Amino acid sequence: MKHEPLAIAMISDFFHPNVGGVENHIFMLSANLIRRGHKVIVITHSHPPDRVGVRWLLPGLKVYYIPFPAIASSATLPNYFTFLPYFRVIIAREHIHLIHAHASLSSLGQEAILHAHHLGVRTVFTDHSLFGFEDAASILTNKLLAAALKNVDAVICVSHTGRENTVLRGQLFEMSEDSSALVVRPNVYVIPNALVAEQFTPATKPVSSETIYIVVLSRLAYRKGIDLLVATAPRICSAFPNVNFIVGGDGPKLNDLLQVRERHLLQDRIELLGPVRHRDVRDVLVRGSIFLNTSLTESFGIAILEAACAGLYVVSTRVGGVPEILPHDMISFAKPEEDDLIRALSEAVAIVSKGQHDPIEAHQKVKNFYNWGEVAERTEIVYDAVVKSEQKDLWTRMQRTMELGPFAGPIYTIILVVDCLFFLFLEWLMPRHDLDFVQMHWEHHNFRHVVQ
Repeated sequence: MKHEPLAIAMISDFFHPNVGGVENHIFMLSANLIRRGHKVIVITHSHPPDRVGVRWLLPGLKVYYIPFPAIASSATLPNYFTFLPYFRVIIAREHIHLIHAHASLSSLGQEAILHAHHLGVRTVFTDHSLFGFEDAASILTNKLLAAALKNVDAVICVSHTGRENTVLRGQLFEMSEDSSALVVRPNVYVIPNALVAEQFTPATKPVSSETIYIVVLSRLAYRKGIDLLVATAPRICSAFPNVNFIVGGDGPKLNDLLQVRERHLLQDRIELLGPVRHRDVRDVLVRGSIFLNTSLTESFGIAILEAACAGLYVVSTRVGGVPEILPHDMISFAKPEEDDLIRALSEAVAIVSKGQHDPIEAHQKVKNFYNWGEVAERTEIVYDAVVKSEQKDLWTRMQRTMELGPFAGPIYTIILVVDCLFFLFLEWLMPRHDLDFVQMHWEHHNFRHVVQ
């Protein structure tokens, strides 16, 4: 089905040169939308020392690095108003039809949804993570998310578990037609992540079954369950003399791994690689036979998909959207508990030792399950539905914002009204007819030819 070409702005705090699941998702989705005939730009914050201004990435992706510093974990400080002058000029100059914001913790993404309606631009939001409801940080971020999503045109989640989590956190429900119950809003979709299978081919030579390597590639933080790894690694090494660990990644839990390695004299059994560049991930994966994921919360788990594509048997905690990723013959699940993880790892070691896992077959399955072309096509369907839907006027948006509650509702409504007034002031101060509009955009074929 052929869709009308759109001008789309991907907006998030999380983008290259940083490396991660959200960053890769935005880039790959943008690249595939460009190949399908759409115009796509990215708006993100600057990176020291000199990544600021406009940059171009293959295959003709234009990136605006706004001069905002990151405060923590590559996220900018929520401010609501200082982004509007940049946003208005870029969206108007590039003739953008639709903005697509990514990640719950992205201030730029949430603010873009607030500003976009002033310009008549449609809005889509993709949530990539799972969050709780009890701690102070979750309560605050969930309220910010609910405010942003009150007037968004569509929401995309990367797993069905993620959808349930986002619906609850973002209050994405409304009364049914007969007013008898609350139902999920119809504009909430599920589109999974994907990967380029050709970048994660299995090892050309079969991995030796005499020594089995368990690979862990993760940010070494509490949320990734590194405490479980610290507890189980010595016990596995003790139970299986032919099993070693390869751990790649960096984070606050690195010292814990170093200490347990020293305490149990496992320097020759647990190899710590430190940070691993994304282009080197496949080379690390094919050194092993088993991939271990110990996350305590995970919306999708792209690292699991990459490992399975590279031919590794996967062991993972049964959390979040992980059970939706792979067939049961390619993965063993464990509760996020030390003893059950030992059981699952022992089961995986037995499967690999007996040659019951075929890396080539696993690669082919993942290649057939997940591809970015299909993700881009399904995203186009969401865009098409959004463009054809009715826009909300200011009064409707104010009414919906007031539904946030007796305290948050008036605060966010005031922010919305002030934002409208600031937009009108900018329209007077810098009229659109004085802007230098973009008249041409690189064709990705020509851009690739010039770069090469």
